[in-house]
Amino acid sequence: MAKDAKSTVTPKLRFPEFRKEGAWDRKKLSDLLVERKQRNRDLKFGPNEVLSVSGEYGCVNQIELLGRSYAGVSVKDYHVVALGDLVYTKSPLKKNPFGIIKENKSKPGIVSTLYAVYRTTDVGHPAYLDHYFSGDYNLNSYLQPIVRKGAKNDMKVNNLAVLGGDIYAATANEQRKIADCLTSLDEVIAAQGRKVEALKTHKRGLMQQLFPREGETRPHLRFPEFRDEPEWDELSLIEIAKFRRGSFPQPYGLPEWYDDENGEPFVQVFDVDENFRLKPRTKNRISNRAAEQSVFIAKDTLLVTLQGSIGRVAITQYDAYVDRTLLLFESFLRPLEKVFFAYVIHNLFDIEKHKAPGEIIKTITKEVLSDFEVKLPSLPEQKRIADCLSSLDAQITAESAKLDALQTHKKGLMQQLFPSPDEVAE
Repeated sequence: MAKDAKSTVTPKLRFPEFRKEGAWDRKKLSDLLVERKQRNRDLKFGPNEVLSVSGEYGCVNQIELLGRSYAGVSVKDYHVVALGDLVYTKSPLKKNPFGIIKENKSKPGIVSTLYAVYRTTDVGHPAYLDHYFSGDYNLNSYLQPIVRKGAKNDMKVNNLAVLGGDIYAATANEQRKIADCLTSLDEVIAAQGRKVEALKTHKRGLMQQLFPREGETRPHLRFPEFRDEPEWDELSLIEIAKFRRGSFPQPYGLPEWYDDENGEPFVQVFDVDENFRLKPRTKNRISNRAAEQSVFIAKDTLLVTLQGSIGRVAITQYDAYVDRTLLLFESFLRPLEKVFFAYVIHNLFDIEKHKAPGEIIKTITKEVLSDFEVKLPSLPEQKRIADCLSSLDAQITAESAKLDALQTHKKGLMQQLFPSPDEVAE
C-alpha cells in the first residue's frame, strides 16, 4: 500500500449515482471507527448473553453456536456489544492468523475482555466495514502490520492500535449503497443454502423410511408396486461381497515414489466426497514402481472410507490405485444394483458408534465390517430405490452448484466494488 497520505484509488465498478464522484481517499480506520468502552458493570447481561465471533457466522450467541456458555465466574467486566458494533477477536484462525473483525447483526450482548468492540463514526458504515473485512486479503493485509504475536501465538496489540492502519473508503452514502447490495446478495445466498440443507434433510428422512430400521426387515415406506413383496433378506456383508483394503506402497512417502507428470492416480480418503463420487481427478500420483506394490481399482469400483470421515462411499469414475484408508469391493456374490448397494453401505455406518475414545482419527477395521448385517430387497426394488435417491442427489448437486455460483459471484463482485491497494493513483 502506498505511503503517500494523498494517494487515492477508484473501484472498477461503481453504482451510477457515484460514477462522477472522485476517487476514494486513504483514511485511518480511526476515522471510521472508535473504541466502545462500555462495560457490563450493571450486570444487565448475564452468562446466557455472551457472544462468540465466528468466521462463518459472525457475532452469535455463544450457547447457540457452541451449545453452552463459556463465561467466567463474573461477567461484570465484559464488554457490551450493541447492534451494529464491530468486534475484533484476538484469536488466530487458519485463514486469518491475526484474528477477525465482524459486525454484530444478531442481538445485543457481551464479549470477554479478550475482544475489542468498536462503533462507527458519522463517516463509517458498519455493514460496509463488515463486508470489507470479510475478504481474507483485505483483513489479513490490514492487520498484519499492526498485530504482533506472542510465544503462545496470542495477539500482542491493544484495542486502540487496531484502528491505526489505513483503509480506502468511499463516502458514507456510497458505503451504505455497497453494503445494501452485498447484504441483499448475502440474503439470496443464505436462502439458497437453506434450500440445499432442506433437501439434504429430506433425503436423510426419506432414507430412514425407505430402509428397514434396526430389528426390522420391512421398510416403513415402499413404492406401490412393491408393497406386497416379501420382507427384505438379512445377511452379513461377507455373505454378499468380496472386499479388501488398499495398500500403502513401501517405502511410502519418499519423493522418488511420486511423479506428478506421468505417475498413476493414487486415491486417498480425502478424495471421496459426500456425493457418492471421487473428486473429478485426484492430484496424487505415484510412480510406476510404487504402483506395483499398490492395489489397483478399475472404473466403476465401489469404495468406502475406513478412516477419518468413515462411511463415505464412491463409485469410481476412473482407474486408479488406492491406499489402506479405503475399502474396495472386488465382486458381489448375489445380484445387486451397485448404486443401491452404495446407499446401503453408507447407511450402515454410525460414525459415533465406531469412534474410539480419545482418538483424533476415527477408524474401522475390515474384520468389524465383515460382520455388518445388510438387508436387501429384490433387484427391481433395489433399482427403484436407487433411481429415487439418485434423482434426489442430482437435485442436491444442482442446487449446491447454484450456491457455489452465487458465492463465486459475490467474491467477484467484491473485487470490483472494493478497489485493490495495487491500483493507487498518486
